[in-house]
Amino acid sequence: MTAETGDPRPARSRARLLDAATALLRAGGPGAVTVDAVTRSANVARATLYRHFPSANDLVAAAFTGLIPPPPMPPEDGSLRDRLLAIVVEWAESIAEAPTTLTAMAWLSLGPDIAEMPSATQAGAGGREVWSLRERIAEQYSAPFDALFDGPQAAEELAPFDRAVAFALLIGPLAFGRISTLADFDYRAVAIAAVDGFLGTFAKRPGAEITSASSEQEGA
Repeated sequence: MTAETGDPRPARSRARLLDAATALLRAGGPGAVTVDAVTRSANVARATLYRHFPSANDLVAAAFTGLIPPPPMPPEDGSLRDRLLAIVVEWAESIAEAPTTLTAMAWLSLGPDIAEMPSATQAGAGGREVWSLRERIAEQYSAPFDALFDGPQAAEELAPFDRAVAFALLIGPLAFGRISTLADFDYRAVAIAAVDGFLGTFAKRPGAEITSASSEQEGA
C-alpha cells in the first residue's frame, strides 16, 4: 500500500526526515545533514530515506527549501525609489539577521558533489529537490524586483537595463557585507546607497532621484 492509495505512513516518514534534516541544518549547517545523522534523529531506516531522497544533497536541498522565507514584495504605493528601497532594506535585514537564502546559494555554488547541477530536464529522482531549491532561490530574489520593474512606474522612470545587472547592483553589496564579517557593516546604509546608485545609473531623470537621496541623507 502506498501514499497514493491513502496510506499515511510515507508522508509521516518524509515529514520526520525533513524535520530532522532541518533541525540539523539549523544547528550545524549543511555539513551536519548526513544520512546517518538524519536517520538516527528521525528513527527512520536508511532504505526509507532513500525512497524519499535519492541522495544526501536532495535531503539538504529539501531542508533549505523549507527554511527560505517568502520574498519581500514591494508596497503598492509610493515613489519608485521608496518602493525599491523597501525591497532592498528588507533583503538587507534578512541577510543580516537570518541569511538562509544566502547560505543556500553558497551551498549550491560551493557544496560538495554538486559540480554539475542538474538541469530541469535532467532533474529526475536524483536531483529534483536540488532543482526545486534553485527555482525557489530564483523566485526569492527575482519576484519582488519583477513585480516592480514590470509595472508602469518603472517603465516610465527607468531606462532599459539588464535584470541580472540590477540584482548584482542591488543585492550584491549586501551579500558582501555578510561574507566580509565586518562587525560595523551598516546594512541599511548600504541598501540605501545601492538603490540610489542603481537609480542614478538607470533613471531617465537621474537628477530628481539624486536630489531625493541627498535630502534624505541631510535630514538623517
